[in-house]
Amino acid sequence: MAKYGFIHDKLDIKMLVLYLLDRAAGPISPDLLTELSLRHNGVEYFDLIEATAELVTSGHLRLDRDGYSITEKGRDNSAACESSLAYSVRSRCDGDMAKVNAELRRKAQVRGEVRRTAEGSIVAHMALDDEGGNLLTLELLCPSEEQARRMISGFQDRPEALYHQILAHLTAEQEEEEEG
Repeated sequence: MAKYGFIHDKLDIKMLVLYLLDRAAGPISPDLLTELSLRHNGVEYFDLIEATAELVTSGHLRLDRDGYSITEKGRDNSAACESSLAYSVRSRCDGDMAKVNAELRRKAQVRGEVRRTAEGSIVAHMALDDEGGNLLTLELLCPSEEQARRMISGFQDRPEALYHQILAHLTAEQEEEEEG
């Protein structure tokens, strides 16, 4: 049966995967890579899984706990083969990756983790970065791991609001003293 679209065989799928990951701002989860790839006519799930596994085995991709990322070998091959992908496929991928990269950058800039101290206490560690570096690092002692996770979740939902509130509080006192 003839396939529709511009992706026809496993080599096309490999070029698609390399193209996507070459434009990713960070590692991409297997589920997200699957979602991005299956949007294109002609890509079937089992062919994608097989092609991706072969790219890992051949050293074009790396798979770790954060997801798939492209290697230097993969970048070189992606650059050499990208013109083989149809313009409409590349264009759709670029649009998809712009959205994904915004989310990946946000995730990299707003971080939180539960830590245990040497004494066994639980600490919620939270950090907010921008392109220039770290803006805020906050560590709070918590009564439980569940409380630490809730604090981190709240921080990750609205880190800018907390940052601005802290700045407003810290500078308000100085402004009041200067006015008085």
